[in-house]
Amino acid sequence: MSCLKCLKYTMCAVNFIFFLCGAAIFGLGIYMSTTSKYLPLFPSFSVVNLASALFVIGIFVTCVSFLGFLGALKENRCLLMSFFSLLFLLMLSELAVACLLLLYEHEIDKFIQDELKASLNQTLAGETINSTIDWEIIQKTFKCCGVNNYTDWNPKIPGACCETPPCQGKAWTTGCYSKLKQWFESNLLGTGIGVIIVCSIEVLAMCFSMTLFCHITKSGLGYK
Repeated sequence: MSCLKCLKYTMCAVNFIFFLCGAAIFGLGIYMSTTSKYLPLFPSFSVVNLASALFVIGIFVTCVSFLGFLGALKENRCLLMSFFSLLFLLMLSELAVACLLLLYEHEIDKFIQDELKASLNQTLAGETINSTIDWEIIQKTFKCCGVNNYTDWNPKIPGACCETPPCQGKAWTTGCYSKLKQWFESNLLGTGIGVIIVCSIEVLAMCFSMTLFCHITKSGLGYK
């Protein structure tokens, strides 16, 4: 019985932490929706779309963690089963996204390159309002120039393509597409480890909730 109490309060503590994390994600979404564009995002993934995604993720995390917290605290079978079901659906969604990323890796790579070229052409044509990629930020951050190299900006190379403008003759020779690709590949291992850790926590949370559910059922407490 003491072990089950320990499990119960452990679930309460962990879900409370996740509730705070969900609230933080929701707050980040609000902050991004009220902030002008400052990230080198692609046109199909604007700040508005990212903020909306953070809204949904934040609300979902807070709701699931609240169900787990209240279900464990009150020893409510209905809430615990809802918590288990939502976590299971979340794991299936994560696996589906991972599989899609692996299957369409080349298509995603081509999509990113095409988006960079389209944004660069818009900037060259003076349509900077329609482009959500801030080339000044992305080139200074990754020390790159253009999509493939500095010749994409001919005849005038922007000052962001080198350490000290004007950049004629001393612009960075590496394109931003190559730099972004290297950055994503270098962070792939860390992302994979993070996903594995998250999935492990979700599996443990499902095991804990099912253990409590079975204990409540055997105790004959029913739906409280």
